[in-house]
Amino acid sequence: MPPGVTLLAIDTTLGRCSVLVWRAGAVVSAFSEPMARGHAERLAPMTQEAMLGAGLAFNALDRIVVTTGPGSFTGVRVGLSFARALALSLARPCVGLSTLEALALSHGNRGRRAGLIAAPPDGLFVAVYVDGVAEIPPQRALAGAVADIVTGAQCFGPAAEAFGGVMLDAPNLVAIAARAQALDPSDAPPAPLYLRAPHLTPPA
Repeated sequence: MPPGVTLLAIDTTLGRCSVLVWRAGAVVSAFSEPMARGHAERLAPMTQEAMLGAGLAFNALDRIVVTTGPGSFTGVRVGLSFARALALSLARPCVGLSTLEALALSHGNRGRRAGLIAAPPDGLFVAVYVDGVAEIPPQRALAGAVADIVTGAQCFGPAAEAFGGVMLDAPNLVAIAARAQALDPSDAPPAPLYLRAPHLTPPA
């Protein structure tokens, strides 16, 4: 896609609700709030605020990009549902980007970089990228095996400090937008990856 692309980036997978409007290679409006719950109530108003702040109508968007997890069931579901519905209503492509990829590349893409998120009770989700290209795609691993997987990598994410990395409570939406403008939507579908399945209690 040409560098003049206008896109909306959304992340609700971890500890924040965040939206960003990106146009012609630069941020024109962004909002982000720490949030453990309440994404469903806040995401639509926050998106409206971001578009108003950018001075753009929704039909000015060329594509929507949303993080796909791993993350909380509710957070991932809210972000994906909203992004897909908006893209459908605007007849625009919706691009999905793994939260692990977004974390790993939050502060650049040169060298070997890993994204790490805890996956209770005894594992982590991990992905490794070399110069922006996936070496180890997002996957779940036992905690004891992760040290070997991320050897020589700069680590980023909520579980990164245990491996000498940088703790991030959410991905950098600027990096997400920059990455997403070059992706082919057919190669990056908005498919969810949850930390765990929802807890369901069967009826008595």
